[in-house]
Amino acid sequence: MALDSSDKPRTFKVVGTRPLRPDGIDKVTGRARFGADIVAPGMLVGRVLRSPHAHARIVKVDTSKARALSGVKAVVTRADFGAVPDGVADVIDNCMAGDKALYDGHAVAAVAASSAAVARKALRLIEVEYEVLAHVTDVDAAMKPDAPVLHAGRQDETVPEGYSQNVMSRVEFGHGDIDKGLAEADRVVERTYRTGATHQGYIEPHACLATMGPDGQADLWCCTQGHYMVRNTCAAILGMEQGQLRVTASEIGGGFGGKTTVFLEPVALMLSKLAGRPVKMVMSRSEVLRATGPTSSSSIDIKIGMTKDGRITAGFAQLRYQGGAYPGSPVDMGSMSAFAPYDLENVKTVGFDVVTNRPKAAAYRAPGAPMAAFAVESAVDELAKGFGLDPLEVRLKNAAREGTVASYGPTFPAIGLEATLEAAKAHPHWTAPLGENQGRGVACGFWFNFGGDTCVTLNVTPDGTVTVSEGNPDIGGSRASMTMMAAEELGIPYTQVRTIIADTGSLGQNEVTDGSRVTFAVGLATIEAARNAKREMCKRAAMIWGIDEEAVEWVDGAARPAGPNAGKHDPMTLKEIAAIASNTGGPIAGHYEVNAEGAGVSFGTHMVDVEVDPDTGAPKILRYTVFQDAGKAVHPAYVEGQFQGGAVQGIGWALNEEYIYGEDGILQNAGFLDYRIPVASDLPMIDTMILEIANPGHPYGVRGVGETPIVPPLAAIANAVSAAAGVRLTDLPMSPPRILAAIQGKKGG
Repeated sequence: MALDSSDKPRTFKVVGTRPLRPDGIDKVTGRARFGADIVAPGMLVGRVLRSPHAHARIVKVDTSKARALSGVKAVVTRADFGAVPDGVADVIDNCMAGDKALYDGHAVAAVAASSAAVARKALRLIEVEYEVLAHVTDVDAAMKPDAPVLHAGRQDETVPEGYSQNVMSRVEFGHGDIDKGLAEADRVVERTYRTGATHQGYIEPHACLATMGPDGQADLWCCTQGHYMVRNTCAAILGMEQGQLRVTASEIGGGFGGKTTVFLEPVALMLSKLAGRPVKMVMSRSEVLRATGPTSSSSIDIKIGMTKDGRITAGFAQLRYQGGAYPGSPVDMGSMSAFAPYDLENVKTVGFDVVTNRPKAAAYRAPGAPMAAFAVESAVDELAKGFGLDPLEVRLKNAAREGTVASYGPTFPAIGLEATLEAAKAHPHWTAPLGENQGRGVACGFWFNFGGDTCVTLNVTPDGTVTVSEGNPDIGGSRASMTMMAAEELGIPYTQVRTIIADTGSLGQNEVTDGSRVTFAVGLATIEAARNAKREMCKRAAMIWGIDEEAVEWVDGAARPAGPNAGKHDPMTLKEIAAIASNTGGPIAGHYEVNAEGAGVSFGTHMVDVEVDPDTGAPKILRYTVFQDAGKAVHPAYVEGQFQGGAVQGIGWALNEEYIYGEDGILQNAGFLDYRIPVASDLPMIDTMILEIANPGHPYGVRGVGETPIVPPLAAIANAVSAAAGVRLTDLPMSPPRILAAIQGKKGG
């Protein structure tokens, strides 16, 4: 929904600059309050008892000894929650197991006690009788007809015969005739690609503090990407009216999609209800890895045809994503995004959502897209090099452009993929020489970007400063961006505006901070709230001057007569109007509520150089450059940080990170010692190039930028490693042993 009717290019004064971040001082001095920092008088400590089995029927839970322990104030099992609405049944079952424990680490009981020591002792006193069942953690194994079944009778009618009941649903997208397109190709590549499940790796573990009074009114403080979602979900689970529960978001120490659901919050509220005192819960790192949502692992079949001049004639993909113990893997997003960068006449993707005995998958930055891009972009690269063609030129030849009918249905408006490819082609990185055992890889990536329910209030204080209240936790610089857009629209300095994250009782519904929606949707609402405030201030000036409201305009932070016919009046600044607001009608504020549309899709291209040690298989990232369309970079330093952060997480996913389960279904690397995320010594300086192809759906042209940077790295790095090693790698992560085995296999073959 574009709000500007003028086609004239806008000159920005605040937007596009690099002011200091508003949360910087609090964070570097330790004053910022994260989830685990919140305290309350009389607070109890909550702890969770978790299943030691990958799959087991819960025969009996005896909590009598724990309840009798001095200092224990409440004990909770699934029985305490009773029946819940269907829409949150899987959510509460993931927070507290019902009939079965479905994965290693699944919660089965919780206690609230006077100290952590008492709580730990109480957990040891809870006696659980399990009937251990067969388990399955691999997506392809889970689809076989004889696989152990997690949920009998829940398979969707979209699933064809021949699969186990673990296959929950099937999706399909595309157009054209695949067989016809493949027949036109000079060469067809058909391969299977696999990716491991990876965790978002946020530094701050899940934490919350809950308090519920005897009147049923409750407050909850938590680290989350969406406190309105937390309110709505917890209220449904506990049978509360949403207005009875107020949720306040703390500062957040990373989320990347992993904090878009609830884990501890309903349990803490129930413990507080039973104990009659505040209850604080904080996960350990082991609990975070065992019991919260990583991304899906995947198995993907690709078949792509290409002519010898580089034209893609057909593209087919079958994607199999395991979403953990409950339905809802991002296979639909993966299926839609797989071929989105290409203008194809014949394209088809089929996706299967599969459950396994793993923790329920959660979003991870462009959920589903990186795995799909890894498979498609690897095959495109292999085809291009097989014909001796420039991989950038091949992508340019087939690139989606304005007017392209996307593989998942819609027709693209103005988009920036071609611009990112041209920028990559012209960059010195593309022609820089490579040494022995070194390879260069490129890949493209896509993300949809979202809008959704958004509510913003902008208040002008009597001294002329401005407060913006928004309802989305700041996980990527949104407070700075909202402050800048408000200052830009009002024509006042950045330092005169402050943006706060309001609690759920202060604003209307706001969607979760995800899908790269906030700078777009909340920015749009902030701009319009500022415009509403400007209209009110022009009205006040008109009243003072005794002229029509239409004869007043807002220019450079002040109300001015719109022309000579409006009379001669000195401009009235925002500060001057605010100072006399009480005498001209009362407080001045702007509000805006919207279900934002027109988010504008996002494309990026990544280029990376890798060196592989032929004796050990160890890969080393030498150089990395990101090219991405931001629409309009509100705060370029934050945008560059998003580009770099996505690349770093992609490096970890491609080379190091994966969940490793033993034959017993138990997670083997539930800690950062064994689950290895990249550290500074693993990384080069990551260069960025921001391109700005305006999004027509936003008044400033903004597109979300947070998701797309994690989509190309897996494929770009795989293409570079394959070039350096001289053999195509198809499984992630590409650890040294895996690379060495591929090199030795080629020599032996």
